[in-house]
Amino acid sequence: MDVSNILASHAAKFQSVTVEKENPLEVDPGLLLVTDLNPIEEETYNENLEGHLQSLARDGVQALMTSLFSLPTKVSPDGPLAILPPPVYQLPRAKPLPKPKPPTKWEQFAAAKGIQHKVRDKKVWDEEKQEWVNRWGRNGKNREIEEQWIHEVPSNADVDYDPRKVARDARKERITKNEKKHQQNVARAAGNPRQERKEEIEKTLATTRNSTASMGKFDKRLEGEKKLRGVKRKFDPNEVPIESETKSSMDLLAKMDSDKRKMRKEPRTEESDLNVRKAVRFASKGRGGLALGREMSGSRGRGGRGGRGGRGGRR
Repeated sequence: MDVSNILASHAAKFQSVTVEKENPLEVDPGLLLVTDLNPIEEETYNENLEGHLQSLARDGVQALMTSLFSLPTKVSPDGPLAILPPPVYQLPRAKPLPKPKPPTKWEQFAAAKGIQHKVRDKKVWDEEKQEWVNRWGRNGKNREIEEQWIHEVPSNADVDYDPRKVARDARKERITKNEKKHQQNVARAAGNPRQERKEEIEKTLATTRNSTASMGKFDKRLEGEKKLRGVKRKFDPNEVPIESETKSSMDLLAKMDSDKRKMRKEPRTEESDLNVRKAVRFASKGRGGLALGREMSGSRGRGGRGGRGGRGGRR
């Protein structure tokens, strides 16, 4: 009986497990990622969009499954599992990198003094027992004084003095102190949202104070509100050396002259080395050329008539 036709018709119903394309698909089993770099067929895309997308998805899943079945496997209660290789593509982080924790007070002190961090061993050698014992915890070295069968009592101790109780209370106090420091370090690292909100409100309040006409000077103060610190004005001393005063005056004149020159630029002749305008301003003491001309003409007229000096003066 010839069944080749039956097998051929049955195989025609299923597509081949080998995906053949112009550009081979890039498969990254570590991320279960398949990248198809082939251009989109515009005709198929426009005619049947849903069928085209299903075809692309089928080819990608087929290539991924083929690569997964070629990986080594391991036995598990749920069946064989494929051992995924390290990822090839470097995907960006979903969230930003965590901020580094701020150093504690001890870490700041150790960095300033150059103290190196040293990890203490959990076991210490006990000379009496001649064996390694725990540094802390049950039967620890830190409880050695509490478990002694004989203690030395100070001479000024009370009648009800209990050395074991004193040692136990000192150990409990150290534990409480260390726990408190730990909580402070955790709170300092996490930040205090209440304190941040308080500082933000104080900043906003200071801004609104300065927005009034009196710059907040005559505004009503709230209970517990801190006094605003403004910029302290600095005044030069009244008595300064003559050299400093001369220098500051010359600097001011030079600045004024440069500002006027920027506002109104005048062409200068290269042949003349004399600044006529500056000379006129200096001779007239800032009154201008017309005032200087009237003054010069008036002095000549009085000199020509002889003036008071021509009369020889009063006797």
